[in-house]
Amino acid sequence: METLMPLIMQLISGAVGGNVIGALAKKLSLGFLGNTVAGLVGGGLGGHFLGDTIGSMLGSGMGGSIGAAAGGGGIVMVVIGLIKSMMAK
Repeated sequence: METLMPLIMQLISGAVGGNVIGALAKKLSLGFLGNTVAGLVGGGLGGHFLGDTIGSMLGSGMGGSIGAAAGGGGIVMVVIGLIKSMMAK
């Protein structure tokens, strides 16, 4: 269970990050479900690849991982939203 807790926290943080950015950037929003799925993907990737780096810079491993996951969720949501809006034109 201890090995799953960081992954669960990253996925939750990514989903929250995707939905927060979706609420702020209404034109890029994918809807609640789309923002959540994009956030989950970005949270998993961001927390995995950037979490250790940011965590070591900040001095706290879990805090950096959560921040990286939330940022990753928001970034993936924006990228998918931009692609969707470009394809609609």
